[in-house]
Amino acid sequence: MDTELLRTFLEVTKTRHFGRAADNLFLTQSAVSFRIRQLETQLGNDLFSRQRGNVHLTAAGERLQPYAEAILQTWGRARQDVALTETLNQQVTVGASSLFWEFDGISDWVSRIYQHVDGLALRLESIPRQSLAKQLLDNSIDVAITSEPPKIENLQVTKVREYQLQLVTKDKDCTMEKVKSLPLVYLDWGTRFSVEHSRIVELQKTPIMHTHSSKMAMEFLINNKGVGFLPSPVVAASVQEGLLFPVADAPVMEQSLYLVWREDTEKAEMLESMLAVPFNQVIESV
Repeated sequence: MDTELLRTFLEVTKTRHFGRAADNLFLTQSAVSFRIRQLETQLGNDLFSRQRGNVHLTAAGERLQPYAEAILQTWGRARQDVALTETLNQQVTVGASSLFWEFDGISDWVSRIYQHVDGLALRLESIPRQSLAKQLLDNSIDVAITSEPPKIENLQVTKVREYQLQLVTKDKDCTMEKVKSLPLVYLDWGTRFSVEHSRIVELQKTPIMHTHSSKMAMEFLINNKGVGFLPSPVVAASVQEGLLFPVADAPVMEQSLYLVWREDTEKAEMLESMLAVPFNQVIESV
């Protein structure tokens, strides 16, 4: 199967629009339509329902989506693995939610790995946290970065960093009493966070923004009236610059960051070498 057909299918799935998908892929709209028809012919099913510009997945399209994502990810890893050289002799794929790739310090850690671990070719993947365990178990990724390590046997779990989730706002003198009247920005940080957040009476309101991007939430709070919990490694610089302020009497949620990989991985030695390169020091509440 032509992987470009799958790539086009996923772009239409993401945009829900043939024209926008064509723009993103630098193709004509007729070329995108032709590729989708090719794929539908090969699979023997319609993948999209097209009604007056309303494009949405059929049941067959919904079933194809996770396979298409897995195939393209595996193909990308295969191409990189085959292209390894004598100096770059082992590939390691690191998976994490997009939330963690936004952490200050993560990019520095990756750079230090390249400087201290010889022969390593890194592949960094943004993966929904619900899929991390599955992708570890089926070897789609070699190591995961997560704050909620899966409780599954035969996984190596190592804590690499501690951090906090802080309730912040652009109001310098904000208190929990004032929080009641502020719009809520909700950063989706996982199950544990959701439970703790639900216990804070002042925050039980419909969010004006619900997002999986800490940078998006931070930019919104800097430029608009609102309040929300954000990770300290993301907001530290903005707090130091006086763009955001922690709510003085708000609870602080302690969190940890973990590296997780299969105990039976053939890349254990390389992963141990990566682990020997420390993350930055913990960024404390400011």
